[in-house]
Amino acid sequence: MPGSGTNDRSRHGRRRAPLPPELRRVNVNAAGIDIGAGHHYVAVPEGRDPQGRAVRQFGCFTGELCALGDWLWQCGVETVAMESTGVYWIPLFELLAERGFDVKLVDPRRLKNVPGRKSDVLDCQWIQQLHTFGLLSGAFRPDDQICVLRSYLRQRAMLVRYASDHIRHMQKALEQMNVKLTQVVTDITGVTGMGIIRAILGGERDPKRLAALRDERCKNTEETIARALEGNWRSEHLFELRQAVELVAFYEKQLAACDKAIEAHLRRFEDKSGGQALPVWRKPKSRRGDPGFDARLHLLRLTGVDLTAIDGIEAHTALKVVSEIGVDMSRWSNEKCFASWLGLSPGSKITGGKLLSGRTKPCANRAATALRLAAWSLHRNRSALGAYYRRMKARLGPAKAITATAHKLARLIYRMMKFGTTYVDRGQEYYELRYRERILRNVSRRARELGYKLVKSDELSLAPA
Repeated sequence: MPGSGTNDRSRHGRRRAPLPPELRRVNVNAAGIDIGAGHHYVAVPEGRDPQGRAVRQFGCFTGELCALGDWLWQCGVETVAMESTGVYWIPLFELLAERGFDVKLVDPRRLKNVPGRKSDVLDCQWIQQLHTFGLLSGAFRPDDQICVLRSYLRQRAMLVRYASDHIRHMQKALEQMNVKLTQVVTDITGVTGMGIIRAILGGERDPKRLAALRDERCKNTEETIARALEGNWRSEHLFELRQAVELVAFYEKQLAACDKAIEAHLRRFEDKSGGQALPVWRKPKSRRGDPGFDARLHLLRLTGVDLTAIDGIEAHTALKVVSEIGVDMSRWSNEKCFASWLGLSPGSKITGGKLLSGRTKPCANRAATALRLAAWSLHRNRSALGAYYRRMKARLGPAKAITATAHKLARLIYRMMKFGTTYVDRGQEYYELRYRERILRNVSRRARELGYKLVKSDELSLAPA
């Protein structure tokens, strides 16, 4: 294999120059795997296989994956690098990790081959060679217990998304019948909306009787609702509405089962709360899609801190973030590295000492997405974080303000989980006061540089120094 030794000869017969001392083989017992949907190609160091084979092909059935692991063990392999290809890498990754191998999942962008022929055999050899010289870094993956929680929550998010699609199908069927229920009811899946829809599916067509199902908390009157319920009751649209309602009910049932599985798994985590109780606070208004259990209590047991004390971070948001990053914050050396991993730090595209772009790098991190939504919810919050978001929005625009506020939320979460600190909101007035003091310091410094001094009075004025 190319690069496997320092004194081997090239194909032209000339002796190769020895490798420089800084390019040494870090992982001597390394293997590389090219992942595929039907086959995996595995490369090991030369001379390890009793039959002299440095590359072998294995199928993707469980028995063949076990044979792959046995062959790696027979060849004395200790660490394995593989490319993240779809979801095909997951079964092999988990099997090798259970057998004690040090498995690294590598970003495909770091595995671009040298110009020339492209094949599965060459790819696995290239991965093995790069891993041998320590040129590959594994992607972040939390411990197995957190991975299970992450899978549950991603499944739950998928169920919520599917249920939302069928709610839109309900709205479409109502609009096709010219039943303007969406204009007189805020949420058609609420008490008033579902009561009217079930009555329609039950055969009721009288607008006044349908409007009489109005909940007392509804803002519109029965007369207004009755005018909106005069429709064209075509059979095909009623059939579409019925199926959409049944599908929404089915996904709600699956969501309830998923919530039970999540809560049961959360009870298996080690209790890090130290016996501390949650502070009493006003319970937020429940929303559609929220978990059916007290996620705040489980978060305290899981992390040892109350992440929901941060403005904008609700229990469900904090649970999603923890399921993506885990509870071991030692994976990141400091809060800046953590924010950069989330994709919330400014970019640094610099050449020739000139900053070409400071745009945040594109990132599909689910934890960052949750923090961006939490930052957006602060646009009317009367807290220091809410004041910070509005200040950034006035200066940078809404998109950059959301990213900047999400960056601040990420740093707060890192400090709380790393050092066990408690977040205390100083309030909007405190932030505005600190901002005013900072502005005055900057103006005073600039005035001194120009030979003036800032005089405090009812109106600020400048006087010669």
